[in-house]
Amino acid sequence: MTAPDLPGDPPGLVDVHAHFVTPSYVRQAKEAGHAMPDGVPAWPTWSAAGHLEVMDRCGIDTALLSLSSPGVHFGDDGAARRLAREVNEDGAGAVREHPGRFGLFASLPLPDVDGALDELAYAFDTLGADGVVLETNTHGTYLGDPKLDPVLAELDRRAAVVFLHPTSPVCWERSALGRPRPMIEFVFDTARTVTDLLMAGALEKYPDLRIIVPHCGGALPVLADRINGFMKMFMPADGRAPDAVAQLRRLYYDLAGPALPRQLPALLGLADPDRLLYGSDHVWTPAAGVEAHVAGLDAAPAPVDGSTWRSLTTANARRLLPRLTSSSR
Repeated sequence: MTAPDLPGDPPGLVDVHAHFVTPSYVRQAKEAGHAMPDGVPAWPTWSAAGHLEVMDRCGIDTALLSLSSPGVHFGDDGAARRLAREVNEDGAGAVREHPGRFGLFASLPLPDVDGALDELAYAFDTLGADGVVLETNTHGTYLGDPKLDPVLAELDRRAAVVFLHPTSPVCWERSALGRPRPMIEFVFDTARTVTDLLMAGALEKYPDLRIIVPHCGGALPVLADRINGFMKMFMPADGRAPDAVAQLRRLYYDLAGPALPRQLPALLGLADPDRLLYGSDHVWTPAAGVEAHVAGLDAAPAPVDGSTWRSLTTANARRLLPRLTSSSR
């Protein structure tokens, strides 16, 4: 466990957007055709010890580990179930070995609904996961698709934390123009899947989902009013007009990526400060990038008087994830 903050010390950050990979996972992903994941030239390497070194340098108390894109489903349901179980066991092992320093957002083998329900139960009830990570789409199935309703319903029943993570859209061969998809495709795929949830009515149908949207909301802050207008336009004349902006304001948003100087101010036009969370995107963001990002936040004034970005985001994370302060960690 980390030592408690001393009076006057800045609070340790809680990183809700932190990634791990294992040699076995990388090998299986490469065998499935992901030698250059999402167009990135190479896979990173990860170790718990190395991650902890970065955390200690940056004043991060706890990191919630998850798999990034391309997730665990490479086309075969059975293989995806086995890989989800493997990586979740590996992540849970890191949590056990470093109590208080790591948490886990478990991976699910979507779009295999039965497999996802089985793994969801195992992750929460056996591994003690803090939540789940859902890719923005899996083989073109977005999160508002009705066939995923059983998974959303079970997550809603558990009032689960659901961390969204972008991945490549199925049309990336044309839309990415030969460039790495994390640059802009991830930003738009985040907006695409959240818009799909809105248009499908899923955020109203499953109000106890506690969803974290990554990367300052992607494109959502500048699209929110446009989405809202189209939702009202397409509602039946006798139906209650939904308020997309109000629904978006109920979500949580992490600050991973180049939050300053432009994305974070745009997000503050949509989300209240109590919905903002810190995210590093390490290990995909190298240590130097994490250090620069933290330094930028430390130098920026927080939107709440008497607070800092550290104190604000950490308090928000500990309300959302109270088990992080549990003595069982």
